[in-house]
Order: sequence, then C-alpha cells, then structure tokens
Amino acid sequence: MQIIPAIDFKDGKVVNLKQGRLEESTTYSDDPVGMAAHWVAQGTERLHLVDLDGAFEGRPVNQAAIATIAHNHPELTIQLGGGIRSPEVIEAYLKAGVDYVIIGTRAVEEPEFVGRMCREFPGHIIVGLDGLHGMVATNGWKTVTDISVKSLAMLFESDGIEAIVYTDIGKDGMMGGINLRATRDLAESVSVPVIASGGVTDIRDIEALLETEERIDGGITGVITGRAIYEGTLDLREAIALTKQARGG
Repeated sequence: MQIIPAIDFKDGKVVNLKQGRLEESTTYSDDPVGMAAHWVAQGTERLHLVDLDGAFEGRPVNQAAIATIAHNHPELTIQLGGGIRSPEVIEAYLKAGVDYVIIGTRAVEEPEFVGRMCREFPGHIIVGLDGLHGMVATNGWKTVTDISVKSLAMLFESDGIEAIVYTDIGKDGMMGGINLRATRDLAESVSVPVIASGGVTDIRDIEALLETEERIDGGITGVITGRAIYEGTLDLREAIALTKQARGG
C-alpha cells in the first residue's frame, strides 16, 4: 500500500475543502509546484493532483502547474482528477507526463465513456467514485445520485480500468478517521485495486488500513492523504516507512 499525498489546486493555490464545500476551504500554500517538491523530498513516490477549478467548471484550469510538476519529477507517479471529460484532455495530460487520469463525473453520467477511454488509452484510466452514505456524488460533490458506489464499481471493473479511487465525502477533509468498513466492502466487491481517500487523521488510520489490506489480500493498494499531512497530524515519512515495512521494502 502506498501513501499518496494530495495537492488540490484552487485559484493557483494548494487548498483543502471540507466535504467538498468551497466555503469550507483552507489554503496551505501559494506554490503548488514547490509543494510537490516538498512531498517528493519527504519520500513520496506517487502524488494525487486535483484540479478543483476544473472539477467545478468541467474543464481543465491548472494545466500549466500540473505539467511543470510532471516535468520536474519524471520519476514520480502522478494521478490526476478534476475536469477530465474528453479524450482530448486525457491525451494532453498524458503527453504532459501524467501517468493516470481519473474520470469522475463523466463516468457516472456516461458510463460507456470509461470503456472507450480504456480502449483508447490502455493502462492509464482510473475511475474516481465519490460517495455519501454509499451513494455516488458528482459535479464537484454538488449532486448526490441514487446510484450505489458498489454497483457502479462492479460495472467498470470489466472495462479495463487500472484502479478505483474511492472517497467518502462524509469523511473528506474532516480528519475524523477513514471509513474502513465502506472501503473494505468496496475492495472485496471488485477485482481492481482500490485507493482509499477521505478522513485520514494520523498513523493509526494507516495501521488500520494496512491491517484491512492484509485481511482482504491486498485489495487496497493506496491511501490518499491531504489535510492530515498539511496540519501535521500525520508524519509523511513515518507513514511511508510503515507501509514499506509492511510490504517488505
């Protein structure tokens, strides 16, 4: 399991939203490129980038900074979400050095789009499923649908996606502990890897996820952390060391 720091872009800054609400935004840095370098220096091997402007506007907004991060750290695995709703956008980001693109809103609104993109860009497509009480949320979490996270995940696993990023938006940005039960249930329901997101507070959450991962034979391959590492309740170096020890690295 990998620890994956999140960098959320809003108005050219690094921010964190509580439960996806713009009015509950905390700014942590005016320099997203420098923040990426900081987390790389702490030992991270993978970053989770989110173009929040893109998620709310439905189109890419922070391409320049994202491309700079990819250029500065060619050894880094980068997964990116936010405003990715066309093959042209996917192609541009992959050419810029992004490894995986995360399809969220369009995956829910047009499920067949995921299959087409998996065929066009094999090995590069992740689906992001954001849930509240087990139901899928879309459009920057402004809309909660009547579609269950589990049923949609099972639909996509045959398309050839690389992973599912599952975010419990009831937990996201709240530092109240990760939703282990929902994450475990999803990982047990599908054959593709699940990357957990939302609610990480401290090293105890990482320990609990590692224990859960072991019980379900490795279905949870990563965990995204944002506010906890920015607020200092989770030491990134310690968390990375713990996961490497667990996998014998």
